[in-house]
Amino acid sequence: MTTTAPADRVAAADWPGVAAELDTHGCALTPPLLDPDACRAIAALYDEADLFRKTVDMARHRYGSGQYRYFGHELPRPVAELRAALYPRLLPVARDWAARLGRPAPWPDGLDEWLDRCRAAGQTRSSQILLRYEAGDWNALHRDLFGDLVFPLQVVIGLDVQGEDYTGGEFLLVEQRPRAQSRGTVTVLPQGHGLVFTTRDRPVRSARGWSAAPVRHGVSTVRSGLRRSLGLVFHNA
Repeated sequence: MTTTAPADRVAAADWPGVAAELDTHGCALTPPLLDPDACRAIAALYDEADLFRKTVDMARHRYGSGQYRYFGHELPRPVAELRAALYPRLLPVARDWAARLGRPAPWPDGLDEWLDRCRAAGQTRSSQILLRYEAGDWNALHRDLFGDLVFPLQVVIGLDVQGEDYTGGEFLLVEQRPRAQSRGTVTVLPQGHGLVFTTRDRPVRSARGWSAAPVRHGVSTVRSGLRRSLGLVFHNA
């Protein structure tokens, strides 16, 4: 049986459609970027402590309940391939959003060059994470901002099957609309699929043209089972 490489799966996605979904909802599901075997293999890496630079107990820091681990700079091959393949697909959206908001667009064409700029600015630590939630765990609404240099989009990939491996645990997105009540979006994260969403804020139309709508994300309470996911962030910590 042949398997499709993560980079080829990324290339095959409908990126104009993803961009349109991001404009409408602030998040967008991709087709499967990992097959089930690859999902299980990445999820199993959680027990290989030497791969990670830090483990965070969420309850201890009042981030919610659960645990996640930051990879070191030597990323496992499929994780590195996914991030490298996704960056150029998300870059046009990042630049378009910056233009609408009248902001600089400091992101170069290549991910390596962008990460070099992060390191030069003092953001030297890997920000790729594996997240692990058991029954009763949840993730408080937050934004993954680690310094002055921020890439405005990130991706989370589901590694387990909702309804089989766990229940609950929906992905939450809350957007603060200009001069209006906040809007919530709930997404079930299918195994292997990526959810692209905004890191900090996104442009929305207002009476004065374009305004920046702040966005936070989190995870609802896991009712049963084990929910694991891979978080891909395109700036260093």
